[in-house]
Amino acid sequence: MNLEHCTPSDIPHEISQYDGDVAQMNVGKSGKIGFLELELQNDSDRQKTIITRKQTQVPLYVQKALHYDLDYPSMAHVFILSPSGGILQGDRYRMDVELKNNAISHLTTQGATRIYKMESNYATHMVTLNLKDNSYLEFIPEQIIPYKNSRFYQKTNLDIDESSTVIYSETIVPGRIAMGEMFDFDVCYLKTEGKINGKTKFRDSSLLTPKTQKIQALTMFDNKTILTSVYVLTKKDVTKINDLINELFSHVENLSGGSSLLPNDSGISIRILGNSSEDQKITIYEILKIVRKEILPDYL
Repeated sequence: MNLEHCTPSDIPHEISQYDGDVAQMNVGKSGKIGFLELELQNDSDRQKTIITRKQTQVPLYVQKALHYDLDYPSMAHVFILSPSGGILQGDRYRMDVELKNNAISHLTTQGATRIYKMESNYATHMVTLNLKDNSYLEFIPEQIIPYKNSRFYQKTNLDIDESSTVIYSETIVPGRIAMGEMFDFDVCYLKTEGKINGKTKFRDSSLLTPKTQKIQALTMFDNKTILTSVYVLTKKDVTKINDLINELFSHVENLSGGSSLLPNDSGISIRILGNSSEDQKITIYEILKIVRKEILPDYL
């Protein structure tokens, strides 16, 4: 695995301005590149989804697939692990996940993604989720915590065929609040793109640069501090799912949120604002219940 494979050519200026001394950061050296390549397929004989190909490079790796959901026993639950405890300056992570042949999976991380203080350079994480052949994936990582003076760029590509469904979420918290950090990072740039049958259906970005934006208030989101985005890319029952999610928000306390249809009825975009990452995680899983009820019967 080389550096070029893990570093995109389109790093935005808001990130590339921190290039600094790449040699000093040992970019490309052991421990600075984390790589995960994962393929899952449905095993009709065992009546469950299994991992059919896996390639990892520390600090990224995965456990064996677990099948503990009694409601969906064929669903493979996979946990992404990292022994490093967080992302450091000069780190380059890449994750490629492919589902096919009626695979059903729930993918998550062992804990929050902690972005440590950076004196030079930046960190990147490139994610590609590729689904085909009537597959279904929930990728629900824990929250991203950008520490003081950190710089982080994440690009997520959702690429499915018309028969498949992917749900992806990302949650940004303002820092280590208990240590007095509140939007003290340099930049946190999250970019997501969705394609169906190779055609781009949406692009969405969250660019937070608190210092250059000269934020004076304690929060960047009115009286809320935590932002969650959820994307449901599918061609199945989107209008009904969208209505049910908006109905959910009418009963949720301490959170502000809403759901809207993506262009050409290609899926749903959801935003959640709050002050508790746990409350927002609970709401994400309530959304998953809605999506599962409407879509997963087609897979069982």
